[in-house]
Amino acid sequence: MKQSFTAQEALLAAMVIMGASGKRMSDAEIAQMVRLVGGLPAFAETTPEDIAGVSEHCASLLDRRDGLEDAFALMRDALPMRLRETAYLLACEIAAADGEVMQEELQLLSNLRLGLDLDMLVAGAIERAARARYQVL
Repeated sequence: MKQSFTAQEALLAAMVIMGASGKRMSDAEIAQMVRLVGGLPAFAETTPEDIAGVSEHCASLLDRRDGLEDAFALMRDALPMRLRETAYLLACEIAAADGEVMQEELQLLSNLRLGLDLDMLVAGAIERAARARYQVL
């Protein structure tokens, strides 16, 4: 099994792991991943098909003991700080995509913040921005 992520794979992994935090990834979460991959500059060299490969890699990581921590370490190693913030934002986008953020997702965001070594204030600002984007009338 591959023992590292590229920067793009690490960003994809943040979304995939967030989507996998529930019982199953929702259609809204998958659709949001595809939209983000198709529209963000960080994914200029990435295709929606790359999500499947990263999903398989993440699934094999998460099947191992301490797999989540290992995944966070791989992400942290692959990303400079500015892109760690992007990874956290992407995870927040996936958590918010289906309109309801579950307790498991909130816990995963907390663990991801720690795993990526992000400042709590920065993470809070990112979370608030994601929440504001998904407000409904």
